[in-house]
Amino acid sequence: MTAEKTDPDKELLKKIGARIRDLRIERGYSNYEDCAYAFNINRVQFGRYETGQNLKFLSLVRLVRAFGITLEEFFSKGFED
Repeated sequence: MTAEKTDPDKELLKKIGARIRDLRIERGYSNYEDCAYAFNINRVQFGRYETGQNLKFLSLVRLVRAFGITLEEFFSKGFED
């Protein structure tokens, strides 16, 4: 029996999702639906972002802008390894 390898792409998407969730909570939104509504983003799609599903780069850029930060600030936490 061999050890299962982790997919680096999936791990990165999980980190992005966790960072989005952390930013949402830092901004005082207790659930993703309220945050999605405030940012004018489809709530189902926002939920997918938080769970680490694939997203387009421009969607990430728009989301980062909605949080009022830069891409550099977004990737400054949670991506150390």
